[in-house]
This record gives sequence, structure tokens and C-alpha cells, in this order.
Amino acid sequence: MNDYESRESGENCDDYDVIVIGGGPGGSTAAGLTAAEGHRVLLLDKETFPRYQIGESLLPATVHGICAMLGLREEIERAGFVRKRGGTFSWGTSPEPWTFAFAASERMAGPTSYAYQVERTRFDTMLLGNAERLGADVRQGHRVLGTVRVGGRVGGVRYTDDRGRERLATARFVVDASGHGSRVHHDVGGRREYSSFFRNLALFGYFLGGRRVPEPNAGNILCAAFSHGWFWYIPLSAALTSVGAVVKAEAAAKVQGDPEAAFAGLIGECPLIKDFLADARRATDPPYDRLRVRKDYSYDRTVLWCPGMVLVGDAACFIDPVFSSGVHLATYSALLAARSINSTLAGQVAEDRCFAEFEARYRREFALFRDFLVAFYRMHTDERSYFWQAHRLTRQHGTDQQAFVDLVGGVSSADFSRGLADDVLAEGAQLQLRGMLGEAAGAEPPMFPGGLVPSPDGRRWLVPDV
Repeated sequence: MNDYESRESGENCDDYDVIVIGGGPGGSTAAGLTAAEGHRVLLLDKETFPRYQIGESLLPATVHGICAMLGLREEIERAGFVRKRGGTFSWGTSPEPWTFAFAASERMAGPTSYAYQVERTRFDTMLLGNAERLGADVRQGHRVLGTVRVGGRVGGVRYTDDRGRERLATARFVVDASGHGSRVHHDVGGRREYSSFFRNLALFGYFLGGRRVPEPNAGNILCAAFSHGWFWYIPLSAALTSVGAVVKAEAAAKVQGDPEAAFAGLIGECPLIKDFLADARRATDPPYDRLRVRKDYSYDRTVLWCPGMVLVGDAACFIDPVFSSGVHLATYSALLAARSINSTLAGQVAEDRCFAEFEARYRREFALFRDFLVAFYRMHTDERSYFWQAHRLTRQHGTDQQAFVDLVGGVSSADFSRGLADDVLAEGAQLQLRGMLGEAAGAEPPMFPGGLVPSPDGRRWLVPDV
């Protein structure tokens, strides 16, 4: 019996509007925003939450924009995560570390000028539970084996349930949000292309008792460059700190040979991190009790969607994490995908036009981080030059520093079309307004000539009035 016949007979098969693979921030966002529209949504994750994940530093656009749209902002505020007001960098020619604040941006000033450092075991569990509250059928411990095609398009998945039984589920759309280790991303066609520039490896672990940047910036992420690459230093609580070394490809052999010795050696080669960890000790309680390695993690894809299937988050692409863009790009791409699915299922806009908008916006946001990071790595200069470079890439109004803060805060994808308005808000800034104000945020112009615009509640695409 073929897959289509199984669907028709109903044998060991369930039918949905949307199937989401993966329950991380991207998957939970896509599932929540489609289920909230009344669609039948199945979310499958091979693991059981809470589970460990890296990518612990959030951007304001995620907290005050997308999480607010999901109805989750107040719960996040109550969770007690470390508040992040900006970032501190020991990078370039400046003899002392330099700091930026989200409040320097006109688009984030006031009540949205912060984000959080989060333990992903807690944060991801909150997002997954919220997707279930919004109506998604969430099934943990269910491993997707592959996709199936129905009528010339991706129309479902094969999976094993939590008892090891193989099952089939069909749907109008499949969202792959299963991360960099996705087993089905190639089913949309095209190929994954790893960056030849960001050929890095990350080695990371956790410490108790590390120093903090002085107040009011004690919650900032600290990024420190050194001869082999750079370190992240993320305060997750008053005691716990996430510490990771991102090293160039030529240092990979050292790391892979003896990670423990390599990590200690790399810390010793970075005076600032060595000083911050002088009185610290390694964490011993799971999941923070061991070192982890991640390699070849900067990549893009030539194809992001096909009829019936779309890739979001790390299943689609990922860039070096120096500006904490991982969760931002995952949730933002999931929002764009959810808008496209909701509009198509409602019969309001054609599928190809919806997903053309998805891809154009997603690629623009990804490219902005990528292109700035290339310059950031290459330029051995001071912070003023980094600010200028951000201004050059974004082509927005305001000062160089504001352009830099808008970019790294996730609220700047450039003045998308200067011909439409002299003061066009970036998508991220509009997300924050929409999350805070709902429909009162008002309409926004198309990002591209002839493009679509979000509905007042942000969940669908609309064809703008001409």
C-alpha cells in the first residue's frame, strides 16, 4: 500500500493541516501561530522536554515582538531570567572593553530596551507548552523518519511514536524546524552550503562563581577576541555562566584531541576570560557538567521551501553566533512561515506568492547578519568603525551607533524601500510594536516592491492596497 492509499484508508494514519518537526523555538513558534488560527497542528519532537540546547542569549525583537505575539511575554518576564541590556566586547584595537546598550536605539528605547539570557531547558519548555495551550497536538519522544509526497507535493511524514511503532501523518504543510541535524531538509530540493569564511568550531562548558561585568551591565553578554578566535561569556544566573570558545579551523585538531586540555589552554590564552574565571569552578550538575563541541555550524541553503514544505531556523541556515542571532532567526523565520501557511490555508493569497515573501524577508535578515559579521571579523579597528559598517549595510537613518544597536538587537533589516516612506520601520521594530500594541500598531508598507504586508494581528499576509 502506498502513502496516498494509507491516507485514504485511514490505516495507522492521522490527518492535519500542519505538521511541525521539532519543538525548539522555531517549531514552537510556527506551531503556536498556526494553531492559534484554528488549524489542526501536529508537533513532533524526538526528545522529551526539558532538554539541553545551546543558544542562550536572546534579542529584544524575540522577547517583545514574537513572544508577545504568542502571548508568552508576561510568563517570560516572571521567569526570573537574567536581564540583558546590551553587550560588552573586547574586540578590535580598543585597549579596554566597550559596551553598547539597546536603549541607544530609538526603536528599542523605553520599555523594550532589553532582552534576556536564558537557560534553554526552561525557555524552550515554556515555548513548547505555550504551543500546546494554543491548540497544537504536541507529541514528545516521536522521531520523524522522512516525508511523504501526495499529489506532487510534500503531504506528510512517517515517524515512530514513543512506543516505537511506525506511523504516518498527512497534512497540507510540513514545517521542518528540527535544527542543524535535520534528516529531511533535503526534501525541499537544493543543497546545504557551508560557509568557507566561517569555518569555525565551538567548544563550550559552564562555570559557577565567575565574575560579572560591572552594573548596570552585569547581565550583558561578554565577547572577547583572542589569537585563535573569540569567547562568549553569558551570565545565566547569579552563579552560573555559559562559556564558549569559537576557534578557527586550524585550531580544530587541538580541540578534538583533548577537549578538556584544549579548553583550559584556550582560556589561558584570553586574558579577559581568564581573569573573569579566576575564582570560578566548572559546573557539576547535569546538563551543565560536561564540555560540548559544535563544528561546521555556519551554512545556508539554495532552496528553503517547496510546495507543501518549508524550512525554518537551523534546518534552513545558521550563522556564527557572535551577535546571538540564532533564536532570533529561528523565531523570525517561523513567524514568516506561519504567516504564509495561514494565508494559504485561508485561501487569501496563493502559496507561491506567500512563500516568495517568506524567502525574500528571511534571506534579507540572514544576509544582514552574515555580511556584517564578515566585516566584523575582518576589521581590526575600533568600535566607531564597526558602528559605521553597520550603518553602511543597513542604510538607515540615525547615527552609526544606532544602526549598530538596531542590527544586533534584531530590529534592523534596513530602510527596505526608501521610495515608499522616509521613515520605514524595520520588520523587527514593527514586531515589537505589534507585540506590544496589537492591531493598534497600524499598517506597514511592503518591504519589497509588489510585496505583501502582515495582517493587523501579524499572523497572515495581505495584499496591500494600491
